[in-house]
Amino acid sequence: MAAAAELTLLEKSLGLSKGNKYSAQGERQIPVLQTNNGPSLTGLTTIAAHLVKQANKEYLLGSTAEEKAIVQQWLEYRVTRVDGHSNKEDIRTLLKDLNSYLEDKVYLTGYNFTLADILLYYGLHRFILMKPRHRLVRNW
Repeated sequence: MAAAAELTLLEKSLGLSKGNKYSAQGERQIPVLQTNNGPSLTGLTTIAAHLVKQANKEYLLGSTAEEKAIVQQWLEYRVTRVDGHSNKEDIRTLLKDLNSYLEDKVYLTGYNFTLADILLYYGLHRFILMKPRHRLVRNW
């Protein structure tokens, strides 16, 4: 899923009215948001955090200092580890590691749903779609 599409979905899930225009820069198509009141914002996680604040849902960025750090850690993980991987073995390892981490947790930060959960879901969504479809064979 392209970053602009992810950000549009995030806007919708946050209850923000549509209207932000996104562009992309560079070879990696890094998203850019031109704000009305200042300089443009660059980068998926920077823009996403801005949208969360705009929607007055800052709890999605973490409630405690530790939770805020964990959210930032997972946002960085999304950009550095998840984005750009297309090798099936890397994806398998990434999903296996993530599964192990989540074994005793409800959400990435433990028990609170955050922006990290949303953006990691968006980032992993394309891997789920990549899975080969198996034909259903019925033995009647």
